[in-house]
Amino acid sequence: MTPYTIYVIYSCIPGKREAFLQAMADAGIAEKVRAEDGCIFYDYYIPLDNDNDILLLEKWESKEHQQKHCEQPHMALLRSMKPEYVADGRMGEFKLL
Repeated sequence: MTPYTIYVIYSCIPGKREAFLQAMADAGIAEKVRAEDGCIFYDYYIPLDNDNDILLLEKWESKEHQQKHCEQPHMALLRSMKPEYVADGRMGEFKLL
């Protein structure tokens, strides 16, 4: 089975990035995701030249694992938190060449 890898870019409301990261840490979002069946990695990155964005990289054993992940209660919690901190988000898949 081919692993499924995606990226998510969160563009936070100016001045809200650190608070969003702290809220996610307080809720244990990353730890809960990493404990899910099929999660290979789930990591956040901060651009050096942008004060508002967060890059999330996720790798799953399969697309089905990632889709099941989206249905988890901690992901519903994350979705409910985003309006307070996130102005825009976009995602994409990495394709093997």
